[in-house]
Amino acid sequence: MPSTDKYLFPSTAIAARVLGDETIIMSTVDSTIFMLNPTGTVIWQAADGKTPLSRIVAEKLCEKFDVPFEQASADAEEFVSEMAAHGILLVSDSPM
Repeated sequence: MPSTDKYLFPSTAIAARVLGDETIIMSTVDSTIFMLNPTGTVIWQAADGKTPLSRIVAEKLCEKFDVPFEQASADAEEFVSEMAAHGILLVSDSPM
């Protein structure tokens, strides 16, 4: 199983707004604000708790940004880890 077989969903403790191809997220816990670039926004919008990260990478990131799977996967893993560390994205090993 690829290391990217994780399922993502947004925390309920956030407020988010998509503006064009970027997203602004505010944590309602500590009022921290995050600005997501177009790549982060694609992951954010696909984080439905049912689609594995590997599929988001292959079908969304690689196609939209014309990037190799290995690079997109590594970047996505780093992004997800950072967002999870801040409680913005929740990560599960199984669909929600």
